[in-house]
Amino acid sequence: MAKLTILEFPDPRLRTRAIAVESVDDELRKLIDDMFETMYAAPGIGLAATQVDVHKRLLVTDVSANNSEPYVLINPSILEKDGVTVSEEGCLSVPGYYEEVERAEHIRVRFLDRNGDEVEMEAEGLLAVCIQHEMDHLEGKLFVDYLSEAKRQRIRKRLQKERRRNPDAIAL
Repeated sequence: MAKLTILEFPDPRLRTRAIAVESVDDELRKLIDDMFETMYAAPGIGLAATQVDVHKRLLVTDVSANNSEPYVLINPSILEKDGVTVSEEGCLSVPGYYEEVERAEHIRVRFLDRNGDEVEMEAEGLLAVCIQHEMDHLEGKLFVDYLSEAKRQRIRKRLQKERRRNPDAIAL
């Protein structure tokens, strides 16, 4: 397994819409394992392939306190959503920033698992929020897109300033 480099806002590659995964094979499973290693090391609770510059419809998540509930969602689609929740979100691609975002409280999602088997799952609370957040990445959307233009510009400028101060830093 290997840690991957996480793209950071405002990198334009984060705006790329992911394409469907054609086949679930050993190469994809290696990417999945590398994504989990990268996410856990960051540390984070979700990671979309887009964030590591692989533009396939794939995300991994684990919202458990002890990394014991990993989920792999390949070609995910939300079938139903209801309720509204507002929670503070952060993002590995926007390090150090947290803002409140409104999402559906409960979702039903269909996807392929790491074996290529079709799964339907219900999720609520943090898991539902995380899946929606990561699915946004697959569409080229970031949580900062839910914020005002002024807040987004402030975050962009601060991140660029931090990178100029520390150009050797690599986001993992």
